[in-house]
Amino acid sequence: MYAVILTGGKQYRVKAGDILAVEKLGVDQGRKVHFDRVLLIEDGESVQVGRPMLENAAVEAEVVENFKDEKVLVFKKKKRKQYRRTRGHRQQLTKVRIDRILSDKSELPAIHPVEDGPEATVKAVKPKTVRPAKTAPKPKAAKPAAAKTKKATKE
Repeated sequence: MYAVILTGGKQYRVKAGDILAVEKLGVDQGRKVHFDRVLLIEDGESVQVGRPMLENAAVEAEVVENFKDEKVLVFKKKKRKQYRRTRGHRQQLTKVRIDRILSDKSELPAIHPVEDGPEATVKAVKPKTVRPAKTAPKPKAAKPAAAKTKKATKE
């Protein structure tokens, strides 16, 4: 039995017992998650294909670890211009172990669903402390005009 799931903008073909690295999920190590964006399930006798997703299907997994991928170097150069730039990037990933594939979500216990994509909920952000509004600076007192003096000329 295998399934095709969608997470992090990528599709993965998974079966029970698989360990795979997916985009960072933001879930602690050892916690259970379920992927409810299932595109296809094949159980040996029949194939269920979603349009685009299967409504009641889910894949249960356990987070093995959160880690960073190998460093990718980005090198830019323009010939004859003395321009060279090197930048590096390490993608954050989550390693998950697939526990089981379910064609009916009602069998799942209440655990953290993995939400990504347009229907994902936005995480609560700590509100910034509110500072009192700055008042307009007081206008400076006008200085008295200096008396104009004529320059002495040689005669």
